[in-house]
Amino acid sequence: MKHKSVLLNPTIESLNIKEDGIYVDCTLGYAGHSGAILKRLKKGKLYAFDQDEDARSYSENVLKKIGDNYEIIASNFSNLKDELHKRDVTKVDGIMFDLGVSSPQLDDAKRGFSFHLDAKLDMRMDKSAKLSAYEVVNNYSYNDLFRIIKEYGEEKYAKQIARNIEERRKKSKINTTLELSEIISSSVPSKYKRLTHPARRTFQAIRIEVNKELSILPKALNDAIDMLKKDGVIAVITFHSLEDKICKEVYAKRSKIDPLVKNLPMVPKEYEPELKVLKKIKPSKQELDENKRSRSATLRVAVKLK
Repeated sequence: MKHKSVLLNPTIESLNIKEDGIYVDCTLGYAGHSGAILKRLKKGKLYAFDQDEDARSYSENVLKKIGDNYEIIASNFSNLKDELHKRDVTKVDGIMFDLGVSSPQLDDAKRGFSFHLDAKLDMRMDKSAKLSAYEVVNNYSYNDLFRIIKEYGEEKYAKQIARNIEERRKKSKINTTLELSEIISSSVPSKYKRLTHPARRTFQAIRIEVNKELSILPKALNDAIDMLKKDGVIAVITFHSLEDKICKEVYAKRSKIDPLVKNLPMVPKEYEPELKVLKKIKPSKQELDENKRSRSATLRVAVKLK
């Protein structure tokens, strides 16, 4: 299985893992980060979330070779608090999110995530979910298509793309990734195609809509911060500006000093912020050379102060 975890070492170093601590990987994927955490735990425990059956199955084989002090939870990280509380876990030492799509998901044609590989339109991370890319592309109104392509894809040709999808599906259903990719390509000027693959942003937008990636993120990040012990660490890897903006906003809100005491020489303890935000981390030149998919990644780390 070809998968390189992005920002692996900086993330593990930031988590400052204690060998008897409790850690949560909210996005298990193919166990890159989880494996590295588990190797550092002696008496501690790792809880890892993933809604993708393929990822869970693969990662079970990876993790059991390292140790047995882990549990894989078949759920979306939006259920983080509930699932941990069910297991009598109320506080944890560290928690991480690696947002975005893993290489195996992109490279497996039948998952329908890739604009390079021909497959039925799908893009579901949870294969039991009802909504797939096929429904979005064929059943969403022009206005809804335009909105998600513009907002989630930050695509400047969203209007033309949505209009051409609407026109094409009047003749026949759009079934495959390459059909959709060709429609998008025919909707944008030639010079745009020289800059990047014209379907990249639209595919991102549809994937975000199918998996509700942005709507569940603020609550999940706030739940994660709530679950941290004092001096606990949250580490979040984002891959596009919308995820990154949400993460920054949540961190900013939770690290804010009350304006009433902001200018005092000594801030009373009860007014101190609960979170300290550390400097963001980008991939090193070496990582960029070794893994092109890391180019848009940003690691944001914060420490719980109280």
